[in-house]
This record gives sequence, structure tokens and C-alpha cells, in this order.
Amino acid sequence: MSVPDAAIINSLRRLSTATLATILSHRGITRVFMHGVAPLPGSRPRLVGRAFTMRSVSSREDKVAQDRSMPPELNLQRRGAEECGPGEVLVIDCRGNAQGASGGLILFERMRVRGCAGVVSDGGVRDAYDIVETGFPVYAKAVCPPNSLVAHRFVELQVPITCGEAAVYPGDYIVGDPDGVIVVPAEIAAEVASEASAYEDKEEFIIRRIRSGASVYGTYPLTGDGLAEYEASQRSKG
Repeated sequence: MSVPDAAIINSLRRLSTATLATILSHRGITRVFMHGVAPLPGSRPRLVGRAFTMRSVSSREDKVAQDRSMPPELNLQRRGAEECGPGEVLVIDCRGNAQGASGGLILFERMRVRGCAGVVSDGGVRDAYDIVETGFPVYAKAVCPPNSLVAHRFVELQVPITCGEAAVYPGDYIVGDPDGVIVVPAEIAAEVASEASAYEDKEEFIIRRIRSGASVYGTYPLTGDGLAEYEASQRSKG
């Protein structure tokens, strides 16, 4: 990981998906939240890393036997587990179909041991309880014990994909929290992280003011005395 990458990831790690969605919407970018993709039941993970993508098509019976006989080195699920780099997030395009698992404990444990940042899939995931026990961040559309061959044939790595109705390009920044997963385009990630950090500083001030008994009027948004108080607090930090 380069120094700029590490700095961006460290900044994004402190930010919520809600804040990032707001900042990206200010830039006119709204189709970046992954709909229907959530943390595995019983987990509250945080995930940040650059996207390593895997694309699927629907399974078809005449290809299943061919895929079963394939050497492990050519199987894209296994290649994804081995080639997704340390600090990267494997993002799996399952076309929103959760009838077959896009992965499970063995592959994801290999990724955890290798230092990958996590997995995001808009399909199913099996072995959910055991995965949660490891602490490895995994987000999916549903828990699904049947294996991938029921629904998916994985056909490409490191190409643009759609996951949870959001476009993901290799190298985009992926941020996950208990609310879900959002995509931060790589080209603007540094600026978005900086703007979002400033936005969250202001929101923390607003929350403190609300908790002290202040009305939402003048506090959310900050105006009048509330704004003056916030600006004074910022000057005192400088």
C-alpha cells in the first residue's frame, strides 16, 4: 500500500457511510450505496479498502461439469481468494441473486490470514456464524448454505462490476459500517475524505449541543448563536 493510499484509508476508517453518502451527494454522485447488502447477522464490522472485483453470470448446466473438473488454479473463486491483495476488499457481483453462496469460511479464512480487508457480495454467503466468529468483515445480501454452482458462474476478475446496484471499478475505495457499504470513486477519494472529516467534526458539535438540551432550531443546521459557538470552538482549536 502506498503512503497516499494509507492516508486515505486511515481517514475513511473514521468516517460513517452516512457522512460519505452526504458528501458524495454534494458532488452530484448518488448511485454509490449498495442496496440490499448488509453485515452478516450478529456482526458490526468496519471495512475500508480498495476494490478487487469479481464478476459472475448465471449458472448453466452444461458449464457445471466443466467447472467441477477445472484445476483449482483456474477456478476464479479460488483465484480471487489468492489474488485479492492485503488491504483490498473482494467485491463480488452476483447480479443480486442470493440463491447460491458466493463464498464461505474456507476461502474467506484464507483471505483473512493473507491480510485482505474483507468481502462484499450482493449474493449469498454460507458458513455465516463461523465467519462472524473470526471477526473478518463480510457483507452480503443473505445467508445461503447452497454452494455457488446453484446460481453463479464466476467469469472475470478485476473488471468494472455492479454490486448492490452500485458501479464498482477496480481500485475504488470501499467503506463498510453497520449501516451498509458505500463506494468512494478512487479519483476523488482524498478530497471526499477531507470534506467528510470536516463535516463529521461539525456533526459531533451538533450532537453535543443537542445532548446538552439545545433545540434543533439554530442547531440543525447551525445558525445564529449556534453557528457562532461552533466557529468559536473551531478557532480555539487553531
